[in-house]
Amino acid sequence: MRNFGSCHKKILAGLMCLLAGVMNPDPAAAENTAGVEASQISEMRFQWEAVPGAVQYEFVLLKGPENIKANVLLRQREIYTNGVDVEVSRFRNKIKDCYWKVCAMDFHGNYMGSFTEPQPVEGAEINPPAPKPTTEFEKMDYMPMYPVYSWIPQAGVKEHEVEVYRQSPGGDVKIRSLEAGEYDVYEYYGYTHPGEYYWRVRSVYPSGGRSSWSEPSRFSIGGGPTPIAALGDSITHGGGAVSVPPGCIMYNWETYSSVPIKNLGLSGNTTAAMLERFEDDVLPWKPRVLVIMGGVNDFRDSTLGWSTVQNLAAIRDKCHAYGIIPVFLTATPINAYMMVHRIPGIAVPPSDWQVHQQYVNEWVLSQPYSIDVSSALTDAEGNLRAEYTSDGLHPDYIGKKHIGELVGTYLQQHFGWLTHGLSKK
Repeated sequence: MRNFGSCHKKILAGLMCLLAGVMNPDPAAAENTAGVEASQISEMRFQWEAVPGAVQYEFVLLKGPENIKANVLLRQREIYTNGVDVEVSRFRNKIKDCYWKVCAMDFHGNYMGSFTEPQPVEGAEINPPAPKPTTEFEKMDYMPMYPVYSWIPQAGVKEHEVEVYRQSPGGDVKIRSLEAGEYDVYEYYGYTHPGEYYWRVRSVYPSGGRSSWSEPSRFSIGGGPTPIAALGDSITHGGGAVSVPPGCIMYNWETYSSVPIKNLGLSGNTTAAMLERFEDDVLPWKPRVLVIMGGVNDFRDSTLGWSTVQNLAAIRDKCHAYGIIPVFLTATPINAYMMVHRIPGIAVPPSDWQVHQQYVNEWVLSQPYSIDVSSALTDAEGNLRAEYTSDGLHPDYIGKKHIGELVGTYLQQHFGWLTHGLSKK
């Protein structure tokens, strides 16, 4: 079993240093601050590098560069993305002389490391007219079939509207309108039609008014065959650390594969749901190899391991019928105690879930092509290791990295004729 403990600490320490030293102010936003009178500044947007494992962040506004308690003007917690819009009109004439710092926090609100060093507010975006999209689709090898749209909300706004457009020679066509919450919205429409698309978001104020629309965030759906695709549930779909959605690459295991893989994952899927959407969601991409990972939503919700295996076997048979090579991944364990205490409304898993997981994984490992991704994530009691999860159900950064690296290496070793020449972004 691979030892991830020291690796996890080194990576986290390195990224905390990155957070402390490189805060990525938006150059365009910095230019916009020039010539703006302090009395005209009502809101400022700050952004920073995401920290692995961070569930939330604490932001602090200081009236000077000295990192002392007496300088604190504003302290804001429960920020569930790596950026925040802050209402600053009350500070008026002094705001341009202010500094800011931020610290990552875990599920319980405990600090993860130290605050960043205070830095001037001059790099912040002034009076943002709309939410700021945070999806990272452009960094992915393929656009995920089921997008999740996310953003930094404007100060005090809890509700949003999202629109999705398809570009065409005759003019852009709106294909989706979505009502959204504070930080993100999951798309349950699978994109298979080739073309150029974009999405945008705007705030819905408590008064009923609307903000401006954000700048379009563009993405492409390719039309050619996709050599390798992955069918699965939320662990394949992406996301982690409770609050980070699948549109961010850090918690997508496909990110860490050494070969590009099309993400066909859909959060909440059981193996029965995966089987049901096979023709609609797999066949349009014409994959030669299909990576298949499912079962967690079955055994955590009292589905017998026998039933799960029947569904996986049916997916295998469909693959064979269409000339696709199935590669199965073992189902990762859960941590039932963490789940029921950290995921609101989730059902208590049956006490014998491990029996059914074992049954499923024994079948998986009996297949011609299979990968054991779960053993290294399992503790001595058979649970998902607490240090690799924030909610007891989904592996976080280190777990996703482990899965992606194993999958990529396996595919290169067994399907070199297919992976040779494939390149990552």
